Amino acid sequence: MASNPPAKCCTVGVKHEGEPTGTVIKVGKYDAYVAEPKGSNKHDGKALLYIPDVFGIWQNSKLMADQFAANGYYTIIIDALNGDPIALDKPDDFDFMKWFSSGSDGKTPHTKEHVDPIIEEALAYLKQQGFSKIGALGYCFGAKYVARHYKNGIQVGFFAHPSFVDEDELAAITGPLSIAAAETDEIFPADKRHKSEEILQKVGQPYQINLYSGVVHGFAVRCDISKKIQKFAKEQAFLQAVAWFDEYLA
Repeated sequence: MASNPPAKCCTVGVKHEGEPTGTVIKVGKYDAYVAEPKGSNKHDGKALLYIPDVFGIWQNSKLMADQFAANGYYTIIIDALNGDPIALDKPDDFDFMKWFSSGSDGKTPHTKEHVDPIIEEALAYLKQQGFSKIGALGYCFGAKYVARHYKNGIQVGFFAHPSFVDEDELAAITGPLSIAAAETDEIFPADKRHKSEEILQKVGQPYQINLYSGVVHGFAVRCDISKKIQKFAKEQAFLQAVAWFDEYLA
């Protein structure tokens, strides 16, 4: 694998303060959160598909989508977890791999066979809305599905602290990719970063891997922003994504 399977570090985080300003819609039978740009900085014909971590559509991801919209991009978060996100207040004995394989109810798996159709529906929706340039953001769990769906219309991608990305999935991308990585990350450790560099060099598309010190897995979405170094890294990873799409989603 180009990154390891999710673990406990994927299921902890800090809820951020703020008031989301987007709207919740249905894309097929799946929930989605839409943040629309306003004013003169709107990038016509361009959209971002936000594929979230295991917390799904929640406070932090909504606020981030709003900020991407503030930078001119129509942004949609798709409920890749099909109504079964992990909660911050989960019990200490929460079984992540059981949740992954069969869902909280035993009937909602979160394997690629079940997630792929959700991503395909979201991409089809964006095309139906007239967007000709589609970028995608994948955080932790979501990174795998950015890599897997260049073939379905993603033109430019961004990962932060990816998990579960197979080497062949990374090798199959057909457009630019930027990655934000944490200094301390058992899911995307140094050896996996270096392997990803080797793969991306062979792919031949523009790529970027930025390493942020003083932070751990999940920092780009759910770090403790009361800690200066974590807040800085989160903000810089966000700006990294915006700059990448500004440059390559042309």
